[in-house]
Amino acid sequence: MANRRCVQNLNRYLQFVKTLTPHPIPQFPTSKYTLHSGLTPKHLHRVVISNFINEQPSVCFRHFCSNNRNDDTDEDDEDGEDDDESEGDYMESVDDERENLRIVLSAEDKDKEAAEIGYKVISPLQRSDRVFKPYEPAFAVVQIGSHQFKVSNGDCIYTERLKYCDVNDKLILNKVLMLGSKTQTIIGRPILPDAAVHAVVEEHALDAKVIIFKKKRRKNYRRTKGHRQELTKLRITDISGIEKPENTPSLKTEKKEKMPSLKTEKKEKPEKIPVEA
Repeated sequence: MANRRCVQNLNRYLQFVKTLTPHPIPQFPTSKYTLHSGLTPKHLHRVVISNFINEQPSVCFRHFCSNNRNDDTDEDDEDGEDDDESEGDYMESVDDERENLRIVLSAEDKDKEAAEIGYKVISPLQRSDRVFKPYEPAFAVVQIGSHQFKVSNGDCIYTERLKYCDVNDKLILNKVLMLGSKTQTIIGRPILPDAAVHAVVEEHALDAKVIIFKKKRRKNYRRTKGHRQELTKLRITDISGIEKPENTPSLKTEKKEKMPSLKTEKKEKPEKIPVEA
């Protein structure tokens, strides 16, 4: 099989040279191509090529191969390079946006941006402040950013990180959509202007990690990234704008006295009196 392949490659090479050269190939003397007992087709292939190169140095060469794997790998490499370039452009755009956001804002601009989100910073919490109250039977539906929460006095909620506020700052949540208690319910259209929910910032934290995995099959493309969302923990201290009923302690129900059973008593049988004869 190896000798046959060598002969086939030699024939292909000679045919290719004929197509490239306009003049006929000069006939070489037979003495150069006489086979010796120690020469194999592989050695013969080398002798013919060396002699032909010496006489016509301007001929280009071509390698014959039936494997096309290199082409596929080249295409995969090109696709990978294109993806890397696109990712590099995206990261550059993100860096430019971050540089633009580093511009120092005034106090008025900060308050305006916070009001659009749905809160307002009052002042830091002092030790003398007594903002935490016992539970009151009332609730409110508040919107912070693009999320809505149903809260009551003493509840704790996690929102996306709020800008321009630090730990132990007192906030007022302005976007109140609904208020409710045992006696009445007030619904906004869409917001209640006279209602407000007071809260305190307890901490800024990170959520659990989320894995983002991307893959394109047959393209040698795989990307794995992780993301941890920044959160802000708020403690609700008071709800204003609605009448709250007094929270009276529930009285224990007295045990009912057991009623006497009305079962019929057994009738006593009359004694038998002996009769004298």
